[in-house]
Amino acid sequence: MNSRDTLVTELNTLADFKPVVPNDFKDADILMLGNLNPSVQLSVIQQMEKRPKLIILDTMNFWMDNTLEDLKEVIAEIDVITINDEEARQLSGEYSLVKAAEKIHSMGPKYVVIKKGEHGALLFNEKNVFFAPALPLEEVFDPTGAGDTFAGGFAGYLASTTNISFENMKRAIIHGSNLASFCVEQFGTERMQNLKKEDVAQRLHQFKALTQFNIELE
Repeated sequence: MNSRDTLVTELNTLADFKPVVPNDFKDADILMLGNLNPSVQLSVIQQMEKRPKLIILDTMNFWMDNTLEDLKEVIAEIDVITINDEEARQLSGEYSLVKAAEKIHSMGPKYVVIKKGEHGALLFNEKNVFFAPALPLEEVFDPTGAGDTFAGGFAGYLASTTNISFENMKRAIIHGSNLASFCVEQFGTERMQNLKKEDVAQRLHQFKALTQFNIELE
């Protein structure tokens, strides 16, 4: 469940999608650009009355294969990019994820989030690196949408806390990973539709127990 083979991509209605940002949202502090055509993402940025404090971009290999120059133009305008390890290597031309993050940093983003599926996620900011493990699950039913759920949880936490520091982004990574762990447990959106706040809180405690330890350094 940690790799994929894309046989065909059908854009359907998204091929001609031209979003209009409502007036009440044109001064948003955080802008999350979903995985769409880079020209659409750029049009959303241009509709904002002022530059948001943080612009987060999600993209995929389809746009790298077909609209690379447009994608690079958008990447130069954003603060955070979220992509998986395969896409990071393709975009950067580097196999090492550390070198890949450095190369992508040079394209514009201050923060690079590299998702590694069942192996967690990495957050890069200049020389700072943070690794968040994925929660070990007994069964993964359907990984479709896990990346989108991660991005939504990540952006949603930052928006709710109004704190865009590196330390808070580390927390946002955990919140994104936490929600993604629910997404894969059932088909499509079924698990997310029945998710309760108590479930989210309980699993956050599991993440905390997974990542905390005491060690004596000499």
